[in-house]
Amino acid sequence: MEKNRAHPGRPWRPQEDQAVAHAWHDLVETARATVRDGLVVGTSGNVSVLVTPDRPADGTGDLVLITPTGVPYDRLGPEDTVAVGLDGRQVLGTLKPTSELPLHLAVYRTGTARAVVHTHAPHATAVSTLVDTLPPVHYMAAALGGPVRTAPYALYGSQELAGHLVEALRDRTACLLRNHGTVTTGDTLTQALDRTAQLEWMCRVWLLARSVPGHTPSLLDAGQLDAAAERLRGYGQPGG
Repeated sequence: MEKNRAHPGRPWRPQEDQAVAHAWHDLVETARATVRDGLVVGTSGNVSVLVTPDRPADGTGDLVLITPTGVPYDRLGPEDTVAVGLDGRQVLGTLKPTSELPLHLAVYRTGTARAVVHTHAPHATAVSTLVDTLPPVHYMAAALGGPVRTAPYALYGSQELAGHLVEALRDRTACLLRNHGTVTTGDTLTQALDRTAQLEWMCRVWLLARSVPGHTPSLLDAGQLDAAAERLRGYGQPGG
């Protein structure tokens, strides 16, 4: 483990770095929310966040805090902090990172996201088996950058899947993974999780609409989505 600049000779402990400790707390709470909200079952899905330590160890820049593989989220505590560098080298923790580490690293290496949430949300996973792009049944598609694409199937945890993901996320903040689930990104964990919920809701709406015999869901065109995107830029409270 890296040396601690503030306490020479002692290991650098994440509990002693407020930025890391706070980010890990938020990551664990987000992971638990995915279970509570029915977006994952058991230890499926994974969450990560990019953080700049308050007191980085020598040679350590931004860290990717990420959920470990096979550990129920309600059992994770401060002592279970797992972090890797952007090169994939584990720099904190003894627990093994999620098998989907390549997917998370691909997002951070190719874009500006600071948080990633991956789930097996049921309605979205169902839609991923049906379409290459989620039909724009609601204007909230504009909040995700446009109609949400489905990345081709590849084995979980593979570099091939990570490559498909990067392409599906081009100019988007969410995508579906064929026969697998969802990935959303954001400036914060809260934003990424909210986008997961929005995507799951839109998938459910589309499945409900297309299930009505004799009817075809009406869809929004590009101009309507652009107008919604412009209006959404002013959504919320000033400074919020």
